[in-house]
Amino acid sequence: MMVEDTLSKGVGSIHSDFELNIQTLCKTFSNMHDFKMKIFEIKERKIGIAFVDSITNKDIVNSRIINEIYKLDLSGTVLDLPIAHIKSTDNFKSIYSGILEGNVALFEENSNIAYLVDTGLFESRAILEPDSEKIIVGSHDGFVESLNKNVNLLRNRIRTPYLKNELLRVGEGEITTNVSILYVENIANPEVIKKVKDRISTIKLENNLTPGKLEEFIEDSSYSLFPQILETERPDRVTANLLDGRIAVLIEGSAMASIMPVTFFSFYQSPDDYNTRFILGSFLRAIRLISFFISISLPSIYIAIVSFHYEVLPYELVTNIKASLEYVPYPPVIEALIMQITLELLREAAIRLPSSMAQTVAIVGGLVIGTAIVEANLVSNTMIIVIAITAISSFTVPIFEMSSSIRLLSFPMIIAASLLGVVGIVTGFMFLMIHLVKLESFGAPYFAPLGPIRMTDLKDSLIRVPMWKMKSRPSTAQPIDQEQSTGKKGWVEDGE
Repeated sequence: MMVEDTLSKGVGSIHSDFELNIQTLCKTFSNMHDFKMKIFEIKERKIGIAFVDSITNKDIVNSRIINEIYKLDLSGTVLDLPIAHIKSTDNFKSIYSGILEGNVALFEENSNIAYLVDTGLFESRAILEPDSEKIIVGSHDGFVESLNKNVNLLRNRIRTPYLKNELLRVGEGEITTNVSILYVENIANPEVIKKVKDRISTIKLENNLTPGKLEEFIEDSSYSLFPQILETERPDRVTANLLDGRIAVLIEGSAMASIMPVTFFSFYQSPDDYNTRFILGSFLRAIRLISFFISISLPSIYIAIVSFHYEVLPYELVTNIKASLEYVPYPPVIEALIMQITLELLREAAIRLPSSMAQTVAIVGGLVIGTAIVEANLVSNTMIIVIAITAISSFTVPIFEMSSSIRLLSFPMIIAASLLGVVGIVTGFMFLMIHLVKLESFGAPYFAPLGPIRMTDLKDSLIRVPMWKMKSRPSTAQPIDQEQSTGKKGWVEDGE
């Protein structure tokens, strides 16, 4: 390799010329005020260390690297340093990536090998309960933006050597993102693991990777409104899914974990279902599933009845609805669209504002707008009630992405009801069910155990049976080890 080529490109193999290596490194990291290069001459031998000051633990650099370098004798190499996390490399690309991850690079004279010492010091926020997935009973910790801390939260719950953690670097060029793939080896299906790794490894992105981008790259159907990967900030939810045989993906810099494969019913399960008695857990889950139908169909049902099928209502109720609609100048479909869009505006404003103002704006804004819009005869009282119940129903979904999807589904259902009445609603539900049954998540049927019917999985979908009756893991996770329980209480003697 020519000296000019090395300096101009800043890539390739490390040269045995110490000065050339130092010049190449300094040229690459020029105009970076926090890049530091230190050269030591120990017993007539030069050793250089390079690091980025703002992301490196300087205490480790001083006590465990610089102090130990001075103790090396003439025959010792940098590899002899008493440091646990040290690895060698022979190319500059690995050196650049390592330095930008907070590592210290060490060069020694007359050697074409460099070394990287793990001294990363990336700041992250404290471990707190996720705001979007609060529960009443159970653990109250959540993921943070540090990959190592997130893996720590999972290993603290699953203390087995079978919990595997494979690291992939995703991206093209110099900008890459660390992605961790976790699974329990003796439970997860190797074919599903391979499918996940193959899809992630094909991502070509000259940008930082986020859970949203990852989902679009690897999910089965990007054009579907329904998410096929479950995004969560809760370690306990990830733990439960790993032990069912699913795969979790963590991304450096993100507090979200991606779980796959999943079903439609996975998005309606909450840790509270398993931390309370099974009767209460089943009731709460049933309420959430009912809320799905309310969220997408209640406005359309109201429009269909008022516009086409008012004869199904009692006379007294018809009179009241007619009185509220008497001075509204346009059809119910316009009312519904106005209120749905207004609700979305209020929701978006509440999210973007500081928390101290968000609740005030949401409550006062809703009351003021609701009262004023009715008094102005732009929307009827009945429509306000219908949209309010619809909004409350959409809030019961534990996962935000599914909640957003079902809110969007209400719009085509409203239009179908305004055109064809009940026939339009039935047609809309028919297409919806066909789509759900056809959809897959990494080879698993999305609407199982209802489409196709899987009797053994019904125990933890629509309702939840007692834990000791859950003999097998869900087949949709495709585990290689199906059995997880004996199917009886251990303390009950045979014959009782």
